[in-house]
Amino acid sequence: MSTSIDTLINTTTDPGLKKIAEKVRQQIRISDEEGVALFEKASLPFVGALANFIRERLHGDTTYFNRNFHIEPTNVCVFSCKFCSYSRLYAKKEEGWELSIDQMLDIVKSYDGKPITEVHIVGGVHPKMNMAYFIELMQKIKAHRPGLHVKAFTAVELDYMFRKAKLTVEEGMKQLHEAGLDSLPGGGAEIFAPEIREQIAADKVDGDGWLQIHETAHNLGMHTNATMLYGHIEKYQHRIDHMRRLRELQDKTGGFNTFIPLKFRNQDNDMSYVSESTITEDMRLYAIARIYLDNFPHLKAYWPMLGRENAQLSLSFGVNDIDGTIDDSTKIYSMAGSEEKTPAMSTQQLVTLIKQVKRKPVERDTLYNVVKDYTNMDFDETIFDAQLN
Repeated sequence: MSTSIDTLINTTTDPGLKKIAEKVRQQIRISDEEGVALFEKASLPFVGALANFIRERLHGDTTYFNRNFHIEPTNVCVFSCKFCSYSRLYAKKEEGWELSIDQMLDIVKSYDGKPITEVHIVGGVHPKMNMAYFIELMQKIKAHRPGLHVKAFTAVELDYMFRKAKLTVEEGMKQLHEAGLDSLPGGGAEIFAPEIREQIAADKVDGDGWLQIHETAHNLGMHTNATMLYGHIEKYQHRIDHMRRLRELQDKTGGFNTFIPLKFRNQDNDMSYVSESTITEDMRLYAIARIYLDNFPHLKAYWPMLGRENAQLSLSFGVNDIDGTIDDSTKIYSMAGSEEKTPAMSTQQLVTLIKQVKRKPVERDTLYNVVKDYTNMDFDETIFDAQLN
């Protein structure tokens, strides 16, 4: 994306698009109508150049990753989201898995002595895995490895936990935070617009409930992420509406770390009849998200979902984070037909991936504190793997 923003402004003939480009140059927030206009009228090179301008103004060429692993306690779920290829209904739980606390703690212990900074815990909503169960899990994780950052539980899981325990959101979040919950992932947001949400995920927490849980976490001093499921039956205005509500909450609390667009995949779910978005539409979405969400510090592309080459491409469309090493420990997207069937990359592979597209690889922790800058580091391949993995 070598097009300068001045050249873009001078060569754009559409007055509305020219105004948007000028706003971006002057760091003026674009409106909802302008966000929709970018989807409807702007070319991919146009939005890409604007997004890359913002990305490089905020972060230069720095591209973040972290060393993390996932624990998925269960894929048994009381909900039946139509887009989900992962969960198995509780009534048919023989098709799913359920991990005990000891089994999950064994997963944590398998990383002893390794420089992992984060464990990411999400899964289905299992009625037997309640507040007391997860409080015990987190207490045992923290007792074993106090410095490990626990990022866990979507707002969907939390809403069910709190209702089952007859706790307010504030009471529930406080108890989990005190037990060791450090931050929240962004899952379960899907699309906030009720007319779409009711068609794809009618039986779980609504958009207002999702936002309330994240706002409560922010008020407790916790950081969270935000997502949006795109490329199914939603329209452009629904995407912008979703991002507007995130932008408004970020104005209020400043508690979001990053925005993560999640591509709808149509394998083995009740929406298999819906065609998936093209890579062109994926990159357009990333770019417009970077332009619209002016108060979000980071934009992440989840590489197991996009695939490695497309994740590299996204770094020219506003993205400055490609998630982490993952270590083949998540099935949520591979079961839906993601590009990566066994999602694991070593630190070396991630560093190489980023350097191949002339960006600067920086390992971060969950809160974007720098752990190590690999920009000017060259390693013998054998030594590199031995030292860092």
